[in-house]
Amino acid sequence: MADPTYTPPAVWSADTVSGGRFATINSPTAGPREDKPLPEGDHPFQLYSLATPNGVKATIMFEELLEAGHDGAEYDAWTINISEGEQFTSGFVGVNPNSKIPALLDKSGPEAFRVFESGAILVHLAEKFGAFLPADPRARAEVLSWVFWQVASGPFMGGGFGHFYAYAPEKYEYPINRYAMETKRIFDVADRRLAESRFLGGDEYSLADIANFPWLAPFVEGIIYNDAKTFLSIGEYRNVARWVEDIAQRPGVQRGRIVNKVWGDPESQLRERHAASDFDGKQLSPSAPV
Repeated sequence: MADPTYTPPAVWSADTVSGGRFATINSPTAGPREDKPLPEGDHPFQLYSLATPNGVKATIMFEELLEAGHDGAEYDAWTINISEGEQFTSGFVGVNPNSKIPALLDKSGPEAFRVFESGAILVHLAEKFGAFLPADPRARAEVLSWVFWQVASGPFMGGGFGHFYAYAPEKYEYPINRYAMETKRIFDVADRRLAESRFLGGDEYSLADIANFPWLAPFVEGIIYNDAKTFLSIGEYRNVARWVEDIAQRPGVQRGRIVNKVWGDPESQLRERHAASDFDGKQLSPSAPV
C-alpha cells in the first residue's frame, strides 16, 4: 500500500506507476500509438464513441434529432474501446488530438471536418439543425450556461469522485471526501434549479438536459460507481429524481443510452449503430446500466 504521507519529488517522473483500472492506457504524452485508420459509413455523420456518460450525450443528441424528424441527422456510430487503447490509433487522434471519446466527423457538407469534445458536438448539432437550443438570447444563454456547467462539473464526478471511490487501487479518505463533497454540491445545484423549473434550461427540454442527464441519471438509478447512490445519499435530491424519471421515458434517450454499449445484458447493447432498424429486438428501458 502506498505511503499516505507521500512527499512529491522535485520533478515528477513519467516512470511512476499509477496503478488502478486505467493504468495501462494512461500516459503523460499525446499522439497516436498505432497506425490504424477509422472506419467510415455512408451517413452524413460519423460518431466514434463509447457509452460512457460523455459518449451518451452525443448518441442521445442524435437520436433526439431523429425522433424530432431531422432526417439529415442520420449517423453511423462506431465503438471506440478505451480499455483496449483504441483512442490512441492514428485515425482517432486525427479526429480528436486529445484521445477522448466522443469524436465526430461531419461529412454533411462539401468538405468533411472534425468536432471533438462532447459539449462542442452538442452545440454544433444544435446550431446545424436549429434544435434544442433557443433562438432568444436570454433563453439561449440560460441553456448554454447549464451545458457548460456540466462540462466543468463532469471531471469532479468522474475523474474525481468516481476514480478515487471506485477505481483507485487504494482508498484514501482525503480525495474521497473532497470529491464526494463536490459531487453532492453539484447535485444540490441541480436540485435547487429543478425545484423552480421543469427542465434545467427552463420550461422546454434542451441541450442543458441532454448534457446533464447522462451524468446525473446513473447516480439516481444506482448504476454507477458501485454503491455511490447510497454513499452519497442521492435519494435526498427529489427534484433531480423527478427530472431523471421524466427524461428517461423519452424514446430518443432510451435509444441513445445503448448505442456503443459493450457491457451488461447483450440485449441492451448496440455496439455499432448504422440504421434505425439496428434497435429492433433490443431492450429499451428507462434505466440503462453502465
